[in-house]
Amino acid sequence: MGNYKENSLSLVGAISMGTNVMIGAGIFALLGQVAELSGEYFPIAFIVGGIISGFSAYSYNKMSNAYPSAGGIAMYLEKAYGKGLVTAFAALLMTFSMIINESLVARTFGSYTLQLFDAPKDSYLIPVLGVGLLIFAFVINIAGNKVIGKSSLAMAILKTGGLLIFAGGAIYASGFVVSDLVPSGGTGGERGVMEYLGALALSILAYKGFTTITNSGGEIVKPHKNVSRTIIISLLICGLTYLLVSWGVISNLSIPEIIEAKDYSLAEASRPLFGQFGLWFTVAIAIIATISGVIASVFAVSRMTAMLTDMKLIPHSHFGMKGSIQKHMLVYIIVIAIVLTIFFDLSRIASLGAIYYLVMDIIIHWGVLTKMRKDIEAKAGIVISAIILDVVVLGSFVYIKIERDPTLIWIAFGSMLLIFLGEKWFLNRKPPEKGAVD
Repeated sequence: MGNYKENSLSLVGAISMGTNVMIGAGIFALLGQVAELSGEYFPIAFIVGGIISGFSAYSYNKMSNAYPSAGGIAMYLEKAYGKGLVTAFAALLMTFSMIINESLVARTFGSYTLQLFDAPKDSYLIPVLGVGLLIFAFVINIAGNKVIGKSSLAMAILKTGGLLIFAGGAIYASGFVVSDLVPSGGTGGERGVMEYLGALALSILAYKGFTTITNSGGEIVKPHKNVSRTIIISLLICGLTYLLVSWGVISNLSIPEIIEAKDYSLAEASRPLFGQFGLWFTVAIAIIATISGVIASVFAVSRMTAMLTDMKLIPHSHFGMKGSIQKHMLVYIIVIAIVLTIFFDLSRIASLGAIYYLVMDIIIHWGVLTKMRKDIEAKAGIVISAIILDVVVLGSFVYIKIERDPTLIWIAFGSMLLIFLGEKWFLNRKPPEKGAVD
């Protein structure tokens, strides 16, 4: 693991990376989609999603305190299941979920950037701009940890501060109407319980960036303490930001208006409030947020896939490239993200990422509950609660998508089956390692 430098990421730098991934994907890419499912209850959906993520974070905190590692989730899975099929399958689900997240944010970058110009919302320039962002993120990641740490901190301050300014201005302009956060049942009354629960899957996706913090566990200063601190602080910062921003948006746009502009709803909310200047300001924040989100996500997933390669759980070919395995993984990650950015729209990208993530999360919690609980001193009640919440939310989301977009469900579960069978074939081709669990 010579590619990783201990103590190369400070607590502040790690928090910046965690919030960059969450805020970049969450509030810009998912706000409209959450509102589409939950109606005027969407600010509450973000709050509840944060609470559910808090239950999930318990397992990750316990594991990170016991086993801080540059491989993060891949290493935790190995501790629970050994170097076998379950570990490889779940780690690859997380890997693809993160890559999907990068393409989600890349398209969001394109959608918001085009708000500065007179371009249709389905313009071909959206994927073109997204691909450009992914290439830029690749270049920044090649530059190394110091450049990433400095850019992450600066961008985290700019975008979080900008979002809070937007939210504060929007809430102030609407007269601090607290009732906007306590729906009376009007525009959301026609929605069912399953839709509200399904909305939580997307709101949870807005917080999943906290898991990427574990992938830098071997590089954070004092990792046995600071990894869990980073996770908790990042979740709190993002939860507060989501609450204030969603309050600002719903105070100034109707639910139909939010849904109509779901790929760029914050920009739309700024128009009646601040005019053209507000539009420029909001788009500028979105650009900063999405750029930093992609950079931080690529940084994290490249380390986890490099760890999987070192563990000999996934195939690897140099294809004539020079340099470290981690740099090779950067190339593969960016190529896959570019393909997704070109061929998938925001709604399907987000839904696919949510399904992958929740399945992986359930596998993590099950491993903690059945195999690691005593070793890491985890409380069974909290872990069981996390599993139940994940299963309910995932089941509801799949139910809604079967009704609205059955093709997506075929893609999601078909691709998971291919990942499972492909990984089984790969592992069967090499001699089994001691302690492997199939």
